[in-house]
Amino acid sequence: MDFFAQQARVRGSSRRLVVLFVLAVVAIVAAIDAVVWLTMGHHAADGEPVASNLPLLFASSVAIIAGIGLCSLFRIMSLSGGGKAVAESVGAVPVPPDTRDPQLRRLRNVIEEVAIAAGVPVPDIYLMADEPGINAFAAGYSASDAVVCVTRGCLDKLSRDELQGVIAHEFSHVLNGDMRLNIRLMGLLFGILVLAIAGRRVIWFGGSGNRRGGGQVWLIGLALIVVGYIGYFFGRLIQAAVARSRESLADASAVQFTRQTDGIAGALKKIAILAEGSTLQVANKQEVAHMLFGEAGTFNALFATHPPLLQRIRALEPGFREEELASLAASLQRPTETAPTVPVAGKPAATQGAVPGMAMPPVLPTVLAGAAVVGSTASAPRFQRAASVRQAMPPALAGAVQQPESALAVMLALATSTEAALQPAQRRIVADAFGDDVLQTVQTFSGEVAQLPPIARLPLASMAFPALKQLSEGRQQTLLVALDALVKADGRVDLNEYCLARLLRLQLREASQPRRAPVDGLKKLPACRDSLILVCTVVASGGCSDEASARRAWLVAMQQAFPGEAIEWAPPPAAWQAPFERALDDLDGLLPVAKELVIQSLVSAIHADGAVSVEEAELLRVICASLHCPLPM
Repeated sequence: MDFFAQQARVRGSSRRLVVLFVLAVVAIVAAIDAVVWLTMGHHAADGEPVASNLPLLFASSVAIIAGIGLCSLFRIMSLSGGGKAVAESVGAVPVPPDTRDPQLRRLRNVIEEVAIAAGVPVPDIYLMADEPGINAFAAGYSASDAVVCVTRGCLDKLSRDELQGVIAHEFSHVLNGDMRLNIRLMGLLFGILVLAIAGRRVIWFGGSGNRRGGGQVWLIGLALIVVGYIGYFFGRLIQAAVARSRESLADASAVQFTRQTDGIAGALKKIAILAEGSTLQVANKQEVAHMLFGEAGTFNALFATHPPLLQRIRALEPGFREEELASLAASLQRPTETAPTVPVAGKPAATQGAVPGMAMPPVLPTVLAGAAVVGSTASAPRFQRAASVRQAMPPALAGAVQQPESALAVMLALATSTEAALQPAQRRIVADAFGDDVLQTVQTFSGEVAQLPPIARLPLASMAFPALKQLSEGRQQTLLVALDALVKADGRVDLNEYCLARLLRLQLREASQPRRAPVDGLKKLPACRDSLILVCTVVASGGCSDEASARRAWLVAMQQAFPGEAIEWAPPPAAWQAPFERALDDLDGLLPVAKELVIQSLVSAIHADGAVSVEEAELLRVICASLHCPLPM
């Protein structure tokens, strides 16, 4: 998917949202000021000069602006817990990592596969257990803070391919940066709606008793209600307009992500023909309407947060006709043991929904059994490979990363070495940080980790991430300090160990402070020239066995990033880690289009020798996470 173009669109949506919201607030302030002036303005008395209305109008304007601003800020702050807070606000419950429910297990498997394929940590998974409609949403401030929430209807009514299409749609929102905008929309709408709530309070106050001036207070309260609901009306229009454009792009991104239309189109068709559709029953469904997969209810077209279903289906299957929905509805009436798959025009029914993971160009070509891979095929099934990575993990490790303390031990085992036995210095670091009990557990897992396919190391860390977030902040910091010490324990920095430590440090930091997750930068590439040169140098040196090959790979990257410039090659410094991380932080401040060129340059350097090692694959995964970009296709 064109992640960087979508990021630019989201930035444009954010700017338009701010402009429209400011205009709405100005209109609200003007309307309230007019009512205040009519009801409480100073009028000339016989023989007396007319008093100025400016102080009164100024006080009224400040009160309204402060009220809207503070209420919006309060709502946004109440969602400072990120995706988890949003999911819990609609009554969703977390899906246990060790669930034995077949439907929930299938859901978790699909989400893990999509996360591994996208190169992001596995999000927290939530279920709206009492919602029979087919719907889902992703929420949070960043990929490290994301949750994916689905309704019971998704589990009961969708096939695996259809569920995968829905999840890919939601992941596109995660990757494209839509989630932060969604939370801001929730806060801004709440701020405007509070005016109407305040108006009801004012009317109650003005109407109780025979207070002097009660009629004036009552009129002001009525004005607050009217203007508040009018403002909310236009706020809903803004919400719907922003959401519709992003939902169309998310459908297209999901197709690019999965390389198939059957799944997401089938899910949309079931929404169209089933009685429950995508409707939610939760009382505050309007608050999250703009972030859902389908409409939360039946609304006027002006307030629709999604394009019409037929329009979305035809965008995926141009030849689809509305009359086909009747025959599809009849086919769904037949009893089946598993969730049925909606037929797709032009395909034999026996071939539909049979492949658990659909084809997609590879992130990087991989061979599970080896430490290096050579070559690539454009038709390599990305999700199938992600599923293979997950299934290749020893059951003991896959089960261990589902619980916080055992997940911690597995991460320490990953960072010790590729050998089955820990070195004395490594044992000392683990024992000093966590005690002998944890050391014994780490030693138990070390044998399993030594047998782990090299390409599965970071995906295992991705699967462990939800459990690691449950550790106390002190425990997390101790883990990160221990990982850094383990990286340096043998006197040299192993790229695999470094990538693990850097990735966990970055993601745990963002997960602990969701609202501080970085936003899109404003810098252009020339401003980060030295940083890109260093990052390309480290990548080229890490992927080549000799300096001459590294220099050739580096030159390929330089010609793509800075065509025509004469740049002198210099090997990376011996202590490259700290400058490398500073360079990544600098590059994270680039505009999305500049980040795109950075990633393209790095991919060119990696492919310069025709082979992609696991070290290069892991280093690119860490760089993409640091720049808040998905892995390239």
